[in-house]
Amino acid sequence: MKKNFSKHWKESKQPRKQRKYLAKAPLHLRKKFVSVNLSKDLRKKYEKRNISVRKGDTVKIVRGKFKNKQGKVTEVKLKTATLNVEGIQVSKRDGSKANVKLQPSNLQIIELNLQDKERIKSKKTENKNAP
Repeated sequence: MKKNFSKHWKESKQPRKQRKYLAKAPLHLRKKFVSVNLSKDLRKKYEKRNISVRKGDTVKIVRGKFKNKQGKVTEVKLKTATLNVEGIQVSKRDGSKANVKLQPSNLQIIELNLQDKERIKSKKTENKNAP
């Protein structure tokens, strides 16, 4: 694989090449890296298994120290493919609080933020195209 991102690269068994692909991917592809699976009722409604998360979506944590806690997404970082959830914090040694960066694979979307009208339209058109 070359130094820059390659559009034509398909796959590799080598972890170093997979890491390089993820690290050098442009922003329009990084959006897919922050996709989170939907709850069962949302899966039936939108006929999709996962969707890219946005600020304002309500998520449930399904793995880790904060399992079964819920909150709204406050920040999505495409550079690191992590996100912050409202109310999920740890206390530091000096007594201050710090937000916990969560990986999208450990989350489940319970409620979508539908204030963006384009997001609603795209979900409806995808449903119509499904068999």
